[in-house]
Amino acid sequence: MIKVFVVDDHEMYLEGLTLLLNKQSGIQVVDSALSGFQLLQKLPNIDADILLLDVYLPDIEEEALLKRIRKIKPDQKIVYLTLMRGTKYAHKLMKHGIQGYILKNSSIAELSDALQKVHNGEEYFSKEINIGDVEDDFRSTITISDRDIDQILSKREQEILKLICKEFNNTEIAEKLFLSVSTIETHRKKIISKLGVNNTVGLVKFALKNQLV
Repeated sequence: MIKVFVVDDHEMYLEGLTLLLNKQSGIQVVDSALSGFQLLQKLPNIDADILLLDVYLPDIEEEALLKRIRKIKPDQKIVYLTLMRGTKYAHKLMKHGIQGYILKNSSIAELSDALQKVHNGEEYFSKEINIGDVEDDFRSTITISDRDIDQILSKREQEILKLICKEFNNTEIAEKLFLSVSTIETHRKKIISKLGVNNTVGLVKFALKNQLV
C-alpha cells in the first residue's frame, strides 16, 4: 500500500482528489493539509511514503517549504501536482530533489502510475514538461488548449496578461482596471509563477505562442 499525504489550499479540490486516490488499488491517503505550515506541523508525525504537493501555496514560498521539509525528513519522496507547466519552474524544484512533477490535467490513471513509479524508486515528470530543455525561449514555452488556459489563469489574470502584452505598465493597468498598483504587481507575479516563465518577455512569448494576443 502506497501511503500518500496530500497538500492543496483549495478544500474542494483536496477532498475530491483524496476520494479519487483512495479508490485506486494500492493507494491510501493517510492525511492532508490545506497549507504549507499545516504540513510542517504534521510532518514529524506523518508516516507517508509520498508527499503530493501543490506548487503554489499562499502561506509559504515553494523553495522555502522544500528546504524545511528536507530538514525534517531528508529522504522524503515528494511529487508535485500542479497547473504550472513551465520547464524553468520544474527545474527550480528539481534542485531540491523532488521525485515527480505532474500536471493537474493528467488522468487519475497517470497520477496513480506516477505514484507507483516514485514509490518504486523511479522519477516521473509529465510528458508536457520537457525537463531536458532549460532555455527560456519558444521551445520551453508550451502550447496549451483554449480550455486549459481557463484552468490555469483566472479571467482577471488573462485580462492583465493581455494588457501586459500591449505594453501597459503596472500603473496604467491599475488605472484601467480600477485596482491598486500593488494588486497588479501581485497578479503579475502569480501569472509568471503559474506559467513557469521568468519575466515579462516570457509572458509575451507565452501569449503569442498560445494566440492570446
